[in-house]
Amino acid sequence: MNADFQDLSIRELSRSYGRRRALSRVSMDCRGGEVVGLLGPNGAGKSTLLSIIATLTAPTSGEVRYGGRLASQMGAPLRSRIGVLSHDLHLYPELTARENLRFFGGLYGLESIDARIVRALDRAWLSDRADDQVQSFSRGMRQRLALERALLHDPRLLLLDEPFTGLDDASTASLMSRLKSLREEGRIVLVATHDLDIAEEVLDRAVVLRDGRIVGNESDVSHLRRRYQARIHQTGAVS
Repeated sequence: MNADFQDLSIRELSRSYGRRRALSRVSMDCRGGEVVGLLGPNGAGKSTLLSIIATLTAPTSGEVRYGGRLASQMGAPLRSRIGVLSHDLHLYPELTARENLRFFGGLYGLESIDARIVRALDRAWLSDRADDQVQSFSRGMRQRLALERALLHDPRLLLLDEPFTGLDDASTASLMSRLKSLREEGRIVLVATHDLDIAEEVLDRAVVLRDGRIVGNESDVSHLRRRYQARIHQTGAVS
């Protein structure tokens, strides 16, 4: 089954945990070749939304369609088209950079794994540290490696949860450059972030969440901090 897709459609998505509603009737669309930001304060629902899109959490109601198809219609092959970088980088510190990539490549049953690993290490600027244990790496080095781990299987959709946290200027610039290259490759990239200055430089659009609802969908990301503050403090939700 061909599990590839060029667009993502979210309709009336809600998620409740007991009496607490983490998401409420969220609707949005994304397409290949754009980097979309998910902005909002802590508890706004950003991580929950990413988890549902990644098929790791089931919605209480509503749906996500990948190229017009539901996850239930696509089955396991869908996950081969999704890459996720969460707060937990999912790297094994006692393994080397090369061993980490080989392990995850094995989970996906990837062909030409050695060539993929060489390319991934080069993109992460870690070719000279390929056989060093990850526990000796800085936060930026681990983040670059984890990103390439999330891209090792060549996913169409990449989901990033606060990827700029704890990065120095050089690592931030590297990540921004990589996101721009993914846009040029036609990927769908969703980035949850608090860093509005960085977001303004790399995003094509910004979706603002507050209390589980969309309160802004900004196609113009110039002066993003001002726009964000206005959306967060306004009354009501934006469709």
